[in-house]
Amino acid sequence: MARKKVVVTGACGYVAQRMWDELNERYDIVALDVHTATGDGAEVPGVQVCDLTDPDRDRYREHFAGADAVVHCAFVNAEGLDATTFMDTSEPKFRAEYTNVGMAYNVYQTALEENIRRVVVASSNHAADFYERLIWADKWDCVTPDMLPLSDNYYGWAKAAYELLGFVFASGQVGGCKLENVQLRIGGPRDNADLDGLGPGDVQKMHRGLGAYLSRRDQVQLFVKSIEAPDIADANGIPFQVFYGVSGNTHNFWSIVNARKVIGYAPEDNSQVNFAERIAEIARPR
Repeated sequence: MARKKVVVTGACGYVAQRMWDELNERYDIVALDVHTATGDGAEVPGVQVCDLTDPDRDRYREHFAGADAVVHCAFVNAEGLDATTFMDTSEPKFRAEYTNVGMAYNVYQTALEENIRRVVVASSNHAADFYERLIWADKWDCVTPDMLPLSDNYYGWAKAAYELLGFVFASGQVGGCKLENVQLRIGGPRDNADLDGLGPGDVQKMHRGLGAYLSRRDQVQLFVKSIEAPDIADANGIPFQVFYGVSGNTHNFWSIVNARKVIGYAPEDNSQVNFAERIAEIARPR
């Protein structure tokens, strides 16, 4: 079987690098980024430097030609703000996220024009993070991907906009062709499950970290199956899906039922098992 050609945007970023070795083993990767090195200075061989926020798509079109899929991880940070300031609601943050929405359009439109079958997008749990307020106030139990995406910050708003824009392209109303679209709402892709620094009694913070946990190998599986699943059509025949990017955690508060059903996602890790000793330390009363 011929290897698929996959374009990876934001190739030097954290999410892409976390699954880099496996993607390179499996696919012919076209790596795109505005830099050639990771945040800690490690060079990534073969990166094609280009700016996907540029509305002149002819400047980077050649990199998409002949590809089977695009994995879109590229992201523009607000100048002067750390990339982890998800909840920032300043105007610089809005401007940066507005640019990110425009970049998503450029990626979708270029993929459509180059007859690429599918785009897999690194969205975020923040696309619907307003519901977390309800969860931690004991007013809600679980968020499903089919719920209206509601966010209370610009980062989440932009991710929700990626998703809704992706549906437009999947519907076939742009250019008369359906661009297959998978949006992955990444949870907590950190090996410590965000448990560092928590002490006895920090049960709610522990629950959040354990429920959001996405192990590296489960991230790889989720992206690979999103790229390769033969049919991602919804009940109306639109090739569009939103999946939560979390492992098979006992503490999950985001549903992964549809990912199991549609693409056969079968997570191998469970944060309750992986971090059992830390859980006991935190759950004990003071």
